[in-house]
Amino acid sequence: MQLVTIKRRADFLRVRGGRRWSNPAFALEAMARDETIKPVVEPPTARFGFTVTKKLGNAVVRNRIKRRLREAVRHSASPYCRADFDYVLIARGAALARAFADLKGDLVSALQRVHAKDQPRRKPASD
Repeated sequence: MQLVTIKRRADFLRVRGGRRWSNPAFALEAMARDETIKPVVEPPTARFGFTVTKKLGNAVVRNRIKRRLREAVRHSASPYCRADFDYVLIARGAALARAFADLKGDLVSALQRVHAKDQPRRKPASD
């Protein structure tokens, strides 16, 4: 799977108003892209953003967590993500110590949950 990442702050903030699912390793936020946002690649593909706060550790720890989350997305997300969606993974402390197989399983279940039909939508965050 080709991994296209979200880089602009505006895109991260837009995803905040979408669906959300949490587990011990990370929180996953997802939102469908508007038609006004031109596709980054052709054909359109899902985009992922990764957030790791300084509370989790120094730069070495934060980068290791991001690498683990990116690899989990590369290995297991493609059958479960949608091409017209943006996803943001917000790391938690357990993402560093969790077994990689469990991390991939958490990602699959989180993707399934945010795309479930009965999942209520969150209200947009007010700034």
